[in-house]
Amino acid sequence: MTTMKTLRQAAVGDTLRVRRLHGEGAVKRRIMDMGITRGVEVHIRKVAPFGDPVEVNVRGYELSLRKSDAEMIEVE
Repeated sequence: MTTMKTLRQAAVGDTLRVRRLHGEGAVKRRIMDMGITRGVEVHIRKVAPFGDPVEVNVRGYELSLRKSDAEMIEVE
């Protein structure tokens, strides 16, 4: 079984494509409302010293995500 790579595991400077969103209900809807949907490219700009939050660039704007949210975003 291959392990999935999540946004949380990505390194600073990586540009990745969203493959799938995990989670359900309001949490998944909130992530999608922020512009993170399947197929969109996400660039990792910064990671805070303790890993929370992660700052990304998506659809031309900067966004900070909690580790728990970044863990739900499967990338390739």
